[in-house]
Parts: sequence; C-alpha cells; structure tokens
Amino acid sequence: MRILSGITSSGECHIGNYFGAMRQHVSFQDKGEAIYFVADYHSMTSLRDADERRRLVREVVLDYLAIGLDPERAVLYRQSDVPEVCELTWLLTSIAPMGLLERSHAYKDKVAQGLPTDHGLFAYPVLMAADILIYNSDIVPVGQDQKQHLEMARDMAQRFNHVYEREVFKLPEPHILEGVAVVPGVDGRKMSKSYDNTLRMFWPQKRLKKAVMSIVTDSTPVEAPKDTKANVFALWSLFANAEEKKQMFERAEAGGLGYGDVKKDLLARILETFGPMREKREELAKHPDDLEDILASGAARARTLGAPVVAAARDAAGLGPA
Repeated sequence: MRILSGITSSGECHIGNYFGAMRQHVSFQDKGEAIYFVADYHSMTSLRDADERRRLVREVVLDYLAIGLDPERAVLYRQSDVPEVCELTWLLTSIAPMGLLERSHAYKDKVAQGLPTDHGLFAYPVLMAADILIYNSDIVPVGQDQKQHLEMARDMAQRFNHVYEREVFKLPEPHILEGVAVVPGVDGRKMSKSYDNTLRMFWPQKRLKKAVMSIVTDSTPVEAPKDTKANVFALWSLFANAEEKKQMFERAEAGGLGYGDVKKDLLARILETFGPMREKREELAKHPDDLEDILASGAARARTLGAPVVAAARDAAGLGPA
C-alpha cells in the first residue's frame, strides 16, 4: 500500500498540525510505503520571501524528524526537488475544467479573506492533484476539510484517462484522519498559520508560556461554573486521558476553578509531551548538512517512483517521440 501526504511550508508547524495530521503520518510509516513532502511550491501562493521559505522548509523537516518520522522507512522530500511534478501539473491543467476549479472551497475561502486572486491560488488543486497522482498512491490521509481536493484529483485523473483513452492514473482513496476535532487557536478560531493564532510545539518555554496565557477566555469569575466547551478546555483535553477530563470538567462545572489554573496545567502538559522531542530536534538542528542529505535522498527515491507515471502520461498525450 502506497501512502502519500504533504504539509505546506507557509509557516511553522503547531499543535493543530501535530494532532490533526503529523502524528498520524508517523504511524503510517509502519503500515505501508509512506511518501511525505514539504510543499514549498504550494507556499508560493501566500509566502513571497525566498529566505523565509527556505527556513520554513528546514523547520518542517526538523519537526517531522523530531516527532519520529524515519527517513529510512518513509520517503521525505522537498516538493521543488521533484520537477516532474510541475510537468505533470501542466498535463493535468490542460484537461482540468474551469468549473471544477471554481468550486474549490479553499479558493473561495481565501478570496473571502482578501488574498490576491492570482493564478497560483486558482490552480492550487491541479498542483495538489499532480502531487498525489504522480506516485499512483493508494491512499491519501487528509482531514475532512481537505477531502474536496482529493476528490478533485480523482476527477482530473478520470478525465485524463478518458480523454486519452488510457488508464494512466490510479484513483487514490481518501483516508479521513479521525480521533481529533478541529484544534482551536488561542483566539478561538481554527488554529492556523494564516490566522497567527497558533501554539508551536517547540517554541522556547518563555514564548510558549506567553502564548498559552493569551488564550482568549470569558470574564466568568473564579467561583462560578465554567463552560467546558470553551477553547481553553478543548486545547487542554488534547493532552489529557478520559479520567483526567472527567475530573477537570467536574471541577469546572462545580465552580472554583480559574481559567489561569487550566492554562498553567496546559503549559506543563505541552512541555512534558514535547520535551524529549525538543531535545532530539535541538540535536538535529546542529547538523544542517544532514538534513539536506535526507531531503536529497528522499527526492531521488521520489523521482524514481514517479518516473513511470510521468512517462506513461507523456506517452498517452503524445509528447516526445513514439
């Protein structure tokens, strides 16, 4: 079974990324042939600083290695190190219906946020389809909010196969990541790099403490009962077992529990959970050349895996000699 997923390097990873996808990615490396990429091409629709893009790629790679991704068991590479993805993107662009792209939720949402409506943003799903289809992936782990992009990739694969009357692309199946609700940010909205409302796993303790203590809460007095659906409890619950949640919620509903106490306990749990990973990450960061070697090796493996699919697509479309 071949598994494919990626993460955009448009910002530093946070606990929403960790609980939403990254820890599941690590677990998948024992369940099949796992292929993961850091999507620096995708980051170009929102990030215009070249040096920052390179820095963020490095940060994402360090995060993945720190939480347990093994480059010997999984393929880890930088998206832009596999130029065949861009060629395949054009092949798919030539058959992608405008109406399909116009229906993209992500496109409409970002336009609503006031982001510039350039072609990169509009064609984002085609590049994502190329990322997925180039390896004849069997499953693609995605959150519910990304399911549409996979469906669009399947639509483009089917259309290409139909137009050129050849079964070039396999239709991958979605694997919807379960077990965690949308992780709220410090302001109550979905935790997102674009909202600048994140809690970074590996921030220095002082900065992490400041962020945790800034979690927005209401003005309910300490002695009054608390709403356990508040985002501070949702964040705290990510680090607690069932019995701990039961006890905390009973205290909150009875009154006498301050939000500050919950935040302090949340901070302690974050530091404890990611402490060993932090030490590993700090050691890895001392050897930047090793990181580049890992990415170069991953890209070489990825290009080998993708070459037969690109060759088949080129042949089907009549590109190059017969």
